Amino acid sequence: MKKLTILGSTGSIGQQTLAVVDEFSLAFQVVALSCHKDIVRFENQVRKYNPKFAVITDEATYHRSESLRLSYPKTKFLLGREGLLEIVSLEEVDTVVVAIVGNEALLPTIKAIEAKKRICIANKEVLVTSGHLIMPLVLEHKVELIPVDSEHSALFQCLQGNKQKSIEKVVLTASGGPFRGLKRSDLVDVKASRALKHPNWEMGRKISIDSATMMNKGLEVIEAKWLFDLALDQIDVVVHPQSIVHSMVQYKDSSIIAQMGLPDMRLPILYALNYPNRMQSSFERIDFKKLMTLDFEAPDYETFPCLGLAYEVLKNGGIQSTILNAANEVLVERYLSDEIGFYDIPKGIEWAIGRYTNIFNPDLQTILEQDLDTRNLMIDWNPNQR
Repeated sequence: MKKLTILGSTGSIGQQTLAVVDEFSLAFQVVALSCHKDIVRFENQVRKYNPKFAVITDEATYHRSESLRLSYPKTKFLLGREGLLEIVSLEEVDTVVVAIVGNEALLPTIKAIEAKKRICIANKEVLVTSGHLIMPLVLEHKVELIPVDSEHSALFQCLQGNKQKSIEKVVLTASGGPFRGLKRSDLVDVKASRALKHPNWEMGRKISIDSATMMNKGLEVIEAKWLFDLALDQIDVVVHPQSIVHSMVQYKDSSIIAQMGLPDMRLPILYALNYPNRMQSSFERIDFKKLMTLDFEAPDYETFPCLGLAYEVLKNGGIQSTILNAANEVLVERYLSDEIGFYDIPKGIEWAIGRYTNIFNPDLQTILEQDLDTRNLMIDWNPNQR
């Protein structure tokens, strides 16, 4: 039985991880959970899974949860980042699921690597900002870092049994999000409520907006570079609206291996938790007799400039990926609050990148300082300022 710590258990990936635990209850045991502010959902999870440890990262929420903490005396409740660092390094835990959104997952991921845990990573930002630090640590400590994102899980599966040096390129697929086929003029005044309506996937609010702007795919491009040791010109993106082909690897002999499945995040989660074995599941299967067509098209960089910004940042290297990520997180929150417009997100990111001198091979402290500085800068950024 694998014993799990799940960071971000109340989010979309966290909830689906627990759905996998429910189906395979003899294979997995929940030892520790964490949440940020969703205390109602978290209490339900604590009641159901009876974890030995529970972390609430938001201080105000923690102090408001005294009745919850008193109601479950067998669960040790912890606060904040220190709590996360403790539950990822518990001796009895062998697998850590990193489902926290944002760069808040960086230090817990490093701690989990140092504690030699299997890490199932659903967080993009850790590798986007710090891939040059994370991957050498993974090699040094000889741990398994297994991607949970459907696209990177697909690439990981397509690479099994093949040598990395035989890769010609990888192809990340994108659904196109809720605004596929629209033009820039259609989206100038679009509200977040429309952007949240993804046609294929059930995702959290932040990731749903990233999908609408295609920043989600841009972050995945940067993540793929670090996960699979790829050059910029080895990473392509195609729009595939059916979300059946989750990504592909093209090899030097021209062969292409693709991973397919219905859009269901439980599949890559189960694969990551149980790798290299596969378990019999009740998940819905593709019926190829009913699958009429699979479409592919080039991404529209004019309508969705965030994807181009990510490629440019990957080309430039250095601290720019941290600036891009931090600015995007703040701007997405402001867009969700109707403070700024849809195209203010790429505008603000480009402005933020231009404000700083690039720093190559930044250390951890520099990354954390740049992340915080960029966030503070963008909180009060005015789209009309030059």
